[in-house]
Amino acid sequence: MPNEAQHGSPEQVVLLTLALNLALAATLATMLARFGQFRRILLTEKRDWPERLVFAVGLGVPLVVGVIARIAVGYQAADLSLAGAFLAGLIAGPYAGAIVGMAVGLPPLVAGELAAFPFAVGCGFAGGGLREICPKEEIWRFTPFFVTKLHYSAWRLIRGFTLDWQIVLVTAPALLEVLRQRIHEVFPRQLFDINPPGTVWWLDLTGILTVVLCVAIPIKIWNAARIEHRLAEQEKLLMAARVEALANQINPHFLFNTLTSISSLIRSKPETARMLIVKLSGLLRRLLRSQEHFVTLREELAAVDEYLDIERVRFGPTLVIDKDIDEDSLDVLVPSMILQPLVENSIKHGLSRKVGQGRILIRSRRQAGHAVIEIADDGVGMPAERLESTETHGIGLRNVNERLRVIYGANYELKIHSVPGQGTSARIEIPELVVSEPATA
Repeated sequence: MPNEAQHGSPEQVVLLTLALNLALAATLATMLARFGQFRRILLTEKRDWPERLVFAVGLGVPLVVGVIARIAVGYQAADLSLAGAFLAGLIAGPYAGAIVGMAVGLPPLVAGELAAFPFAVGCGFAGGGLREICPKEEIWRFTPFFVTKLHYSAWRLIRGFTLDWQIVLVTAPALLEVLRQRIHEVFPRQLFDINPPGTVWWLDLTGILTVVLCVAIPIKIWNAARIEHRLAEQEKLLMAARVEALANQINPHFLFNTLTSISSLIRSKPETARMLIVKLSGLLRRLLRSQEHFVTLREELAAVDEYLDIERVRFGPTLVIDKDIDEDSLDVLVPSMILQPLVENSIKHGLSRKVGQGRILIRSRRQAGHAVIEIADDGVGMPAERLESTETHGIGLRNVNERLRVIYGANYELKIHSVPGQGTSARIEIPELVVSEPATA
């Protein structure tokens, strides 16, 4: 122990050492849980040999350092050999427990503690053996607050002879610690124990409780990491499902609007209606072939062009399309079908009510790590109250806005500016991500 700890009574030194045991066990478990590869091993109960070896090395190396610190400088609080070997077996199986047991038992064996090596290996096998017979979820339910539930478990055992695995998980490391204390009493130089021989009974009891907690605390920390990871994965799946649902709304919405246009031309302009049907079928084939949630801006503009081909048939030369596209922005990834509702909104609310020629400008550029895309028209525009109603109740615009928020966060949204009699401008700004080929979500 450090020199400052030697000024207290032997009982105080032992209690301080046991408290440091708990702190080191919690710190080690927390640090290991922060490593992605170690955390992934915790997520599955079926592990191959490389994963078991990684687990054993990840847990065993700091445990060996702690044992060496105890032997070399007398820092007894760093020795977690019993709890560490048992924990390795309990989580990763008997062979991983045995490997950790051999690792932590070798330094004291070299130092002359002849019983340390077989005892540590036995602790690893004990944890692994318990893992083989215990339901895996019962292991992850093991908690530092087991004391509060022991009376319920004992009552279940007495009343219905029902085996409670939490009692078994508490009893196993406790019995190993009792065994270590007894061996240490008989052969004090052959096996290390924090309590010197002949200590008061409550110190022995405190040592037993500490070992159990040194097993339960890492399990609690690692289980919290498992739950956090699973919640994060479920959140990703939920977001993907929401994006999928929002993307799927676009197709029927666009389809219904286009079919309405075709129906209005069937009697008056049957050839034009037939041409619209051909172009619509081509666009739908393209949409059905594409399964990507994200496409490059180049591909998105191609889809917009196919839609505009249909609209040009309807409006003829009165519909003019201008483009101001930055070549550097064409490979930026954007959500698929994010621009078509904006172009449709310009035609439906801006140009369809305008007398004479109408113009739509599609502009894109890269700016400060973002891709900025604007769809502007010189149509009739909208007053503020109507613009607010369109943003709130319009399926297309509401869909675009919701998709931006779901994919990129609450700070990203569709911005619309409209001046009655002058036109409307819709602007989206998204984080810049450039790839050489389409990516899927």
